[in-house]
Amino acid sequence: MADPDPEVLGRLVGVYDADGTWRGEVAYWIGARLGRTHCALCEITHSPFREKTAWKACSQGMPVPFDTVHRDEQSSALATATRGAVPCVVAETDQRLLVLLDVPALEACGGSPEALATAIEAAVDATGLAWPSGSVGSSP
Repeated sequence: MADPDPEVLGRLVGVYDADGTWRGEVAYWIGARLGRTHCALCEITHSPFREKTAWKACSQGMPVPFDTVHRDEQSSALATATRGAVPCVVAETDQRLLVLLDVPALEACGGSPEALATAIEAAVDATGLAWPSGSVGSSP
């Protein structure tokens, strides 16, 4: 039996496995080019030099906002929810923060924004969360 009042998803937050400082960005970019650094979420959202057009379209088409932060930019609540296991995608409801997609789930997306959207939809369904009323992907 379905939960009569499921938690409603208010926002998604993607947490990159990189620091957001100028130095952190450069270090990640060089490390990624040399094969020493890897972030599955970065591969989904960015090409080597800029944000992917496909990612922009995908994130703008989501039924809730999808924000991204670097690991050093997490709020204390978000850092508590992720427990340092980044990259990841976190669901935010009125009641809690819940890791929806972990590293293996992001790796399985193979760098595809469309695969990420599909994985998010499946994870929302699997966790019993609900999309906001009237949004694409929302429960009837």
